[in-house]
Amino acid sequence: MGDVIEAGAASAKRAVVTGASSGIGAASVRALVKAGWTVVALARREAKLKALVEEVGPAASYVVCDLTDEASTQAAVERVLAGGPVKALVNCAGAAFGKDPVATASLDDWRGMYELNVIGTLRITQKLLPGLKRAPGGGTVLVISSTAGIEPYEGGAGYCASKFAERVMARVLRLEQIGEPLRVIDIAPGMVETDEFSLKRFGGDAQRAAAVYAGVPSPLKAEDIAECVTWALGQPDTVDIDQIVVRPRAEGSYTKVYRER
Repeated sequence: MGDVIEAGAASAKRAVVTGASSGIGAASVRALVKAGWTVVALARREAKLKALVEEVGPAASYVVCDLTDEASTQAAVERVLAGGPVKALVNCAGAAFGKDPVATASLDDWRGMYELNVIGTLRITQKLLPGLKRAPGGGTVLVISSTAGIEPYEGGAGYCASKFAERVMARVLRLEQIGEPLRVIDIAPGMVETDEFSLKRFGGDAQRAAAVYAGVPSPLKAEDIAECVTWALGQPDTVDIDQIVVRPRAEGSYTKVYRER
C-alpha cells in the first residue's frame, strides 16, 4: 500500500482527498493546504502522491489506495483514522472510458466507470461517514460529479449514467442525513482541461484528446474547481452548499460550445 508521509500536528481542519495524484484532486490538495487545511491525499500512483506531498509541504500526507478494491480502501481508511479525526471527504476520484454509442459500447468500459465513479465513491464515503459526523462542528462529504450527470450527450451514455448515479447518491445522502451534523456538497464541473482526463477517455489518443478543447477560449482548469472546493468547505458548518454547477464562459452546454476559428 505504501507508507504515509506523516503530516504535522493533528488539525481540526483535516480533509481526505481521493483521486489526488492528478487533475482536480491534486489541485484540491494544493488549494486546501493553502487555505489552512491538513490534507491526506489518496490515489493509486505512489510516485505522483509522493511528489505532490513533497511539493505541498508538511501539511499534506498520503496513503496509496485503490477505491475499486475493498481491502485496499479499508486499509487506507484505517491508516487515515489512525492519524486523527477527519472533517471533510473530497471525492475527486473518477474517470471516463470510451465515447462509443450505446449499441456498441464496451461493457468493460461501463463497468470500470461504475466501479470507480459510483461504487468507489460509495465505498470510501460509507467508511468515513461515522467519523465525519463526530468531527467538531460536523463534517462534510463533497462529491466532484459532472455536468454529464445533468445533461446526457451522444457517445457519453456510460459516463453520464455513472455521474447521474453519483449525483443522486449525494442528493439522497443529503436527505437521509438531515438532522445529523453532516453537510453534503455536489460540485458539477463542465469542460475542464486537465492533462489526463480526455487522454484516458480516448485510450491515450492525444489527437482526439486535444480536439475536445480545440478552439475553446479558456476552458476551466483544475485549479478553478479546487477554488470551488475550498470556498464550499470554508463556509460555516451550518451552511450547506447543496450544488455548484461551474462551466467556462464559452460553454453553454455540452452541445453548445463557442470555438474560435
